[in-house]
Amino acid sequence: MLHILEPGLKTTIQDTGRFGYYHMGVPPSGAADKYSFLLGHALLGNPPHYASLEMMLTGPVIEFHKKTVAVLTGAPAKAELNGEAVPLWEPVAVSPGDILRVGRIEEGIFTYLTVSGGLATPEMLGSRSVCFASGFPGVLGRKLLKGDQLPLNEPLPGVLRQVGKSVPEESKPVFSRQLDVHLVLGIASERISDEGLTGLLNQEWTIHSESNRVAYRLHGGRVRYKKETAPFGSGSSPGNIVDIPYPIGGVIVPNEEELIILLNDGTGGGGFVTTGTVISPDISVLAQAKPQSNVRFHAVTVEQAFQLRRQKELFIEKVKMSVQQA
Repeated sequence: MLHILEPGLKTTIQDTGRFGYYHMGVPPSGAADKYSFLLGHALLGNPPHYASLEMMLTGPVIEFHKKTVAVLTGAPAKAELNGEAVPLWEPVAVSPGDILRVGRIEEGIFTYLTVSGGLATPEMLGSRSVCFASGFPGVLGRKLLKGDQLPLNEPLPGVLRQVGKSVPEESKPVFSRQLDVHLVLGIASERISDEGLTGLLNQEWTIHSESNRVAYRLHGGRVRYKKETAPFGSGSSPGNIVDIPYPIGGVIVPNEEELIILLNDGTGGGGFVTTGTVISPDISVLAQAKPQSNVRFHAVTVEQAFQLRRQKELFIEKVKMSVQQA
């Protein structure tokens, strides 16, 4: 098991998420930076749906009670195993009694601890991901606390061969305060003027400090609505529409000077103009951005979005192949 000696700021259990319940008010949750999360599992040869620990801003102190192999991925952080520095992106062997200390996350928001065989914590609706809003019991509904003990599955055969290997540099994510984010326009973008869409795409937006796993708030630019009456039944504001489902990554325009982008714990619907959707690979990029980071949006077609996603998938597949050839 993993024994949590100190929990860090906000450490939770996450996997790829739960699906099929969003219409019932249960968001998918799952790893905020799915790309870094999946690279960790690829390095160890784990199936992608296995659960890991997601550490936010300041990591935990953990004692291992099982001989296994573990890897840290995601945002750069100072980490030590038994007092000696541990690099990210390289699997390390651990033994019972070993203590891992993950300190301040230097750039980005989330760092991931992945263990061979994954966590054996309880499931709810087909996932081990924590969801604060859904009121799930135990560790499924809260951050980790001092004294928590998390069971582990058995490590995968042959995983020791991966110790000391690393993700290729070209496959590692870049953590920056200047972000380029791609989105597919649509949903209710007909409520935005041509000038407003130009403003969305040609201006730089700044991430607000009031941002979390539910949504990111951005300000600093301006998006103008069309000068039309709001649809019947939606209220008086031109930013209102009749309620619609919101997608993860949805770019909501609650007023002309603010954007809200829904992330993995986002609400399932509402009545604000929604002008497009951030593509899935860039949700990982956005979720790692610290407050006051700057964002520029770039419109892409659905076909281009698939191509960008496929590029990330190929990086992960390359790491998987290196494991299989070990």
